[in-house]
Amino acid sequence: MRLILASRSPRRAELLAGIGLRFEVRAVDLDESPRPEESAAAYVVRLAAAKARAAFAEAGAVAGGAVALGADTAVVLDERILGKPANREEGVAMLLALSGRTHRVMTGVAAHGERGTLCRCVVAEVCFRVIDTSEAEAYWRTGEGADKAGGYGIQGIGGIFAETIRGSYSAVVGLPVAETEQLLRESGLDTWRERTYG
Repeated sequence: MRLILASRSPRRAELLAGIGLRFEVRAVDLDESPRPEESAAAYVVRLAAAKARAAFAEAGAVAGGAVALGADTAVVLDERILGKPANREEGVAMLLALSGRTHRVMTGVAAHGERGTLCRCVVAEVCFRVIDTSEAEAYWRTGEGADKAGGYGIQGIGGIFAETIRGSYSAVVGLPVAETEQLLRESGLDTWRERTYG
């Protein structure tokens, strides 16, 4: 059975490959604007499901022959969704807002196939140490946070800011592997048969 990853994120691809699954990448472009009054959890699940369905359709997949996997991650501080920073000022401001505080990272993951669209929302809490302005600016200059929700990458240099993580580390990176495995199996993909070794 084909497994289609509806993401251009190298981090999601690495996590999926890390659990031994073969897949093809088919990124889709969607309007990722939150809807008025939409909660962060509803937002990430909606986008994950839309990505999975769009990739399934674009790949010409047929029911029973494929499962498409979509995911979306949001950093949430005081009920406000922090997306990808538009520029240096926004990136530095995001880090300073997260400084010394606990925020939530919500990742929606969806599998679409012959059994319809199955979704989960996985929430982790991340506590940042205090970050001063010069350090936030130095981090921005690395380029790592420019394309990431909340303006940081936990799996890279940005990990130096996280004092504690409560919940799934892989969800913070962008794809909760335990829940992804469950969704794929519920969608009819025999992950142990499809898994590669070595």
